[in-house]
Amino acid sequence: MGAKLLCLCLTSALVAYYIYTPVHEDFEEPWKVMLISAGFRAVGHLVSLTEIPGSIILISSLMLITAVEYVAPMSDENVTVTDTEFSNVAVRLYLPRKPSDGLRRAVVYFHGGGWCVGQAGMKSYDHLSRWTSNMLNAVVVSVNYRLAPKYHFPVQFEDVYSVTKFFLQSSVLSQYGVDPDRVCVAGDSAGGNLAAAVAQQLLQDAEVETKLKAQALLYPALQTLDLNLPSYRENENKPILSRLLMVRFWSEYFTSDSSLREAMASNSYVPVESSHLFQFVNWSNLLPEEVKKDHIYTSPTYGSSELAQKYPGFLDPRAAPLLASDAQLRGLPLTYILTCEHDVLRDDGVMYATRLRAAGVPVTHDNAKDAFHGVMMFASGPVELAIGHRLLNRYIEWLNENL
Repeated sequence: MGAKLLCLCLTSALVAYYIYTPVHEDFEEPWKVMLISAGFRAVGHLVSLTEIPGSIILISSLMLITAVEYVAPMSDENVTVTDTEFSNVAVRLYLPRKPSDGLRRAVVYFHGGGWCVGQAGMKSYDHLSRWTSNMLNAVVVSVNYRLAPKYHFPVQFEDVYSVTKFFLQSSVLSQYGVDPDRVCVAGDSAGGNLAAAVAQQLLQDAEVETKLKAQALLYPALQTLDLNLPSYRENENKPILSRLLMVRFWSEYFTSDSSLREAMASNSYVPVESSHLFQFVNWSNLLPEEVKKDHIYTSPTYGSSELAQKYPGFLDPRAAPLLASDAQLRGLPLTYILTCEHDVLRDDGVMYATRLRAAGVPVTHDNAKDAFHGVMMFASGPVELAIGHRLLNRYIEWLNENL
């Protein structure tokens, strides 16, 4: 009996120690954040504990979370929800039931998940799309693009681009009663990356006559060249998305070859012949002083050209939209960028806002001082955060005013 009690006490102490990790004083509802952080930290530990089979184990673990979160398409009194295909790519379609005085607005949405996990049918994304459709009386197309590690770049981009291009056809817009002057692409995290890349590519596509009205990028991943930005340093082990996990997602987007992941982890993989690209992600010029704080910019550490030759995707603006030239940014639509202070990807969004404004693009940039990566996904159960609700409402408010 004594041994069992001792084991119980030790186990309880270990669980308490694992869950109780002090969180930043900016965070509301700290105990909820601790529980969320503990769950994702467990996944993060899988990254560090597994190497050769690590990708399979990690992605399988995250896919389990995705599967548990899945909900079938269910219509309600406000929105009709169906699973279908656009251009041979799976989508979940949300059609409002409210009467409309004229043509409706539309949002084409790309989910996050590091290009490796996630789906439109997860509870959080279903809630987001349903709420968007209902509140804006808008058509929402939520795209289930193919995922790594089975598929690598550019497959994910090609899937979301083909859906968007298909939807923007006048005959398709007419079929769903959508105003061609009021269409937006949006996404969070990896989905924000895809939305930014799609908006850029559409400007160069002579076959597409319909122009986007807006793009909404929620804590997007936008560049592959410098994974040692101030936000990566400050938030290396913050909730949900650690630096190590983001490195894994980036590398897995291009290949399951561990050599790229190892080079990205050491921030030494860009060949010297691509050094001109660093001007587009030079945070010493693109971040405001209050973001740079006391961080010191150091010159890039270059890697061999072998990785770039084998996996050129990480130098492609379709994968890293911040690498687009200034000329390629001109003409982009109205833009909303949400960044979170306690997020490794914060500076990606800040730098993109800076560059877009310089290119003459109207930008609304919200930096949530009390938020971490992915926080809008906690605007519905089982773990709801007040900050998640506030940021969701702010996103919907912006769409309502600008779309």
